[in-house]
Amino acid sequence: MSRISVRGFAVASATAVTTVGAVVGVASGTTQPSGDNLETTAADAMLLADIPMGEQAQVQVSSLTQQAEAQAAAADAAAKKSAEESARIQAAQTAKAKKAAADEQAEREREEAEARANRNAVRSASSFSTQASYTVAEVKAIARQMVPADQFQCFSNIVNHESSWNYRASNPSSGAYGLVQALPGSKMSSAGADWQTNPATQIKWGLSYMDGRYGSPCGAWSFWQANNWY
Repeated sequence: MSRISVRGFAVASATAVTTVGAVVGVASGTTQPSGDNLETTAADAMLLADIPMGEQAQVQVSSLTQQAEAQAAAADAAAKKSAEESARIQAAQTAKAKKAAADEQAEREREEAEARANRNAVRSASSFSTQASYTVAEVKAIARQMVPADQFQCFSNIVNHESSWNYRASNPSSGAYGLVQALPGSKMSSAGADWQTNPATQIKWGLSYMDGRYGSPCGAWSFWQANNWY
């Protein structure tokens, strides 16, 4: 091998090392020699001709090994950065999902608390004085004070269809009786012995039935609309 070709190899080797070094330098934030200094760097490098013959192969292998190690280090740094970015994105998405779930749970609890407050605010059947008879307007007024405000319209819809707010309405063929047409009417005795003559007792029983079977008067009304009975 001539001294010129050896120098050419040294320049090529220096170029490769410098290029790899530039990649590593970018990853680590250090500055590498510019292209204008490449020839100077190569010229300052030790020539293979100046190295004993027995050590030249070792030097070449060492140079290639260093290049490979530098490339591997750059690849590892890039992979680590990518993994960290993926982890950051995943963590942000998980946090967002948890927040949405927490907000939904909080809203559900607020609505349940509000519903409980509405139920607690209504009057009980026993708080109304009994009368010999009741007009439709009086029966509706009692219902408004006993049925939670957010459920009243649904309750009213059912009563309109079942009895037209007649607390003495009776179905002779089936035995259904009262505002909510309990079947048989005697079922309402669980709410009070005066179930035949007191609309408040009938409303109390009707609410308990709708809540127990359908979850609420609105749940009962949804079923009624689909089946024309409840």
